[in-house]
Amino acid sequence: MPIPGTRTQLRGADLERVMRKRWSKAPFERLIVLSLWLCGTVSMVTTILIVLTLAEETRAFFMEVPLKDFIFDTKWTPQFEPTHFGIWPLVFGTLNVLLWSMLMALPLGLAAAIYLSEYAHPNTRRILKPMLEALAGVPTVVYAFFALTVVTQDILRPILGQDRVPIFNALSASIVMAVMILPTIASVSEDAMSNVPRDLREGAYGLGATRLEVAFRVVFPAALGGIIAAVLLAVARVIGETMIVAVAAGSTPQITLNPLNSVQTMTGYMLAIGLGDSARGTVDYTSIFAVGSTLFVFTFCANVAASIIVKKFKEQYE
Repeated sequence: MPIPGTRTQLRGADLERVMRKRWSKAPFERLIVLSLWLCGTVSMVTTILIVLTLAEETRAFFMEVPLKDFIFDTKWTPQFEPTHFGIWPLVFGTLNVLLWSMLMALPLGLAAAIYLSEYAHPNTRRILKPMLEALAGVPTVVYAFFALTVVTQDILRPILGQDRVPIFNALSASIVMAVMILPTIASVSEDAMSNVPRDLREGAYGLGATRLEVAFRVVFPAALGGIIAAVLLAVARVIGETMIVAVAAGSTPQITLNPLNSVQTMTGYMLAIGLGDSARGTVDYTSIFAVGSTLFVFTFCANVAASIIVKKFKEQYE
């Protein structure tokens, strides 16, 4: 028998009946739920339309270009005779910039996250973290011209030699790309590390662990899911970046991972053709969607692989 003055805990059918009654008496709440449902529906419909558009235009491209040429050819010259539509030069151009930018940004970003999470004084963290995140607000066109005029002309050429560094090269684009994604890796990773329960740290300290051991053996594994999410965000931004690679990396599709070479990425090609004179319905125009579909497939596979890795290595902490 319930005690007078106390609230009875409802379960099962009673709870459902009370919730339905509250729902009928809360028109404003119904409006909010309807708005949220509409937002979710718009997002889902937009995604479906994007995928259908890519699929339709990509199908038109492969009606004129055999799939085996797209996959196995090693040249990409869609606007020159003889025409070649091998996707690998654009893929390697994208991987070139992605590889070198992540090699520079990943260790710096994780080191900054560990310092902010485990070593920095709270007042220092409140100052440094907004300053670091401000780098993410710089327009990419500013980064692009900084790479072309400062990084290449004033840094790489004087150090490595005028004859070894062309005006357009993957290294300058990778350097400024690393600066651009550094706040993403550092900030998201630091948030994940800061959310690790304090009890885990105190338990490790009680067993005699040093601060560095706590950071790498306790905090880092516990925050692995958030760290992988930070890396994925950075990778997605590098792969999808257009202006920096279009201005600084050049427009020479070739299979190479040499950072001193001029390359063309998938997004750089899409921008070049999109701003050109290619008429709708031509093979040059539909090739944009074929490249975009390839980029979509690579990004989707990367997200699936990351989800599998997170589920495999994620540790549960009570």
